[in-house]
Amino acid sequence: MNINPTLETERLLIRRWRDCEEDRAFMHFIMSNEVGRRYYQERKTREGSDLGFDKILTSYENGLPAWQVATLKNTGQPVGFCGLCPINFPLSFPATTEIGWQYDPAFWGKGYASEAATAHLDHAFNTLKLKDIVAFAIEENRASTRVMEKIGMVQEPENTFLHPSISDDHPHLKRHVLYRVTAHQWLHRNA
Repeated sequence: MNINPTLETERLLIRRWRDCEEDRAFMHFIMSNEVGRRYYQERKTREGSDLGFDKILTSYENGLPAWQVATLKNTGQPVGFCGLCPINFPLSFPATTEIGWQYDPAFWGKGYASEAATAHLDHAFNTLKLKDIVAFAIEENRASTRVMEKIGMVQEPENTFLHPSISDDHPHLKRHVLYRVTAHQWLHRNA
C-alpha cells in the first residue's frame, strides 16, 4: 500500500517531495517565510530546512506518512505543503497521526489548504483505514483552525495542551487547541 500516493483534486496535484534544488528551495521558502511562520517559534535556515526535508525523504523510504508538496495542477507551481504525519511527542490523550499544512501566503484564502486536506483525509480513512486524525495550532491561528472546521474536524477543548516542542522562551506559542475527526464522522459526512 502506498502511504504517500500522488493525490489529485480539482485544482491541485499533491505529490511527494523530489530530492532536487527546486523542491528544496521551495521548502525553505515556506519554512523561512516571515508571514507564514508567525505562529512558529522559529523561521528555518536553509540548513534546518534541508534537515527536515531529508527526514521527509527518509519517511518515504521507510513507508511512513510524511508531508507532501501541493502544486497547481494546470502549471505545476508549488503553493504549499500538506499531509499526514505521525505525532512524535508525548500527549496525555490518544492521538497518533496529525494532518497539517503550510502554504505560501500569496496563495492563502483560495481554499487550497482545505482542498488538499480533504484529499488526505479521504485517503486516510478510505485507503489507509485510520481510525482518527488530529490537527492542532495555537488558538490565535484562526486561519488554520478555520480550515480544521471547514474539513469537518471538531475541537476538543478538554484536550487543549502545552506543546512540548515549544520552548519556554515562547510562552505565547505553547498552548495549542486540538481538533479531531474520526473515520465514522468522515465517512458519515461524506456518504
